[in-house]
Amino acid sequence: MEKKLIVIVGPTGVGKTELTLRIAEHLATPIINSDSRQIFKEIPIGTAAPTKEQQKRVKHYFVGNHSIDDYYSASMFESDVMNLLTNKLFIDSHIALMSGGSMMYIDAVCNGIDDIPTIDDQTRTLMKQRLENEGLERLQEELKMLDPEHWAIVDKKNYRRVVHALEICYMTGKTYTSFRTNKKKTRPFDVIKIGLTRDREELYSRINERVLTMMDQGLIEEAMSVYDKRNLNSLNTVGFKETFEFLDGLTTIDQAIFKIQSNSRKYCRKQQTWFKRDDTIRWFHPDNIKEIINYIDDRLSD
Repeated sequence: MEKKLIVIVGPTGVGKTELTLRIAEHLATPIINSDSRQIFKEIPIGTAAPTKEQQKRVKHYFVGNHSIDDYYSASMFESDVMNLLTNKLFIDSHIALMSGGSMMYIDAVCNGIDDIPTIDDQTRTLMKQRLENEGLERLQEELKMLDPEHWAIVDKKNYRRVVHALEICYMTGKTYTSFRTNKKKTRPFDVIKIGLTRDREELYSRINERVLTMMDQGLIEEAMSVYDKRNLNSLNTVGFKETFEFLDGLTTIDQAIFKIQSNSRKYCRKQQTWFKRDDTIRWFHPDNIKEIINYIDDRLSD
């Protein structure tokens, strides 16, 4: 029987977690998590990771399986998920289920990702020191000289992308552009994509409420527990950046909450723009569970 990967996508706060649990229980299949921050075990509150009770309902992969100190990337996720599918899940069943909102992680599994080398520790440490000592503008100028083609299209204000491109240049002696082929890989399975959507007012209200819930659950205490590692890339994310500013005394708690809500809504819009480019996604309101399950069952019987 042909293998099929069901992928549940949607913006932050739309309601992917509970709906995916319902689908997993219906299909009797585990869940592959494709949220790039929920893999870190130290920060379950700030990343809205599935709770222990939810993980008891259905087995999850890639939840809390890494430390914030670990380097992890979309290409590593692609390799890990493909290994899981090939050597376990598609041996046990012809169906697998993946859910999340990290666009690059999802695309990496469904379409493949360029085989860009993993940066060694020496190069990463060197470039981190250079960023701190010389500043982003100096590194932008250097990238323009070493890889003008990538410099022309990279988000120059995003220091992670500028630094990563330079890391590749220094470690390999080749341009970052030379590794970017954007060639779609063939997969030994069909992909069924389901997108979850809500009206903007409804979605924004849910995002605002979720931030308040995180605060009640202990987001500040969680941020305090990792405060000494605040410069790690794994903590450079909405929720922690704003909470660190509060802990630094730069904002009030109300200002921090407002900024988390605002930046979460901005990230939501970014996700929606990315997903709208994909015409293979079939969209549903999360409350239409019966309609979604019927659609899945019909697709599985094709």
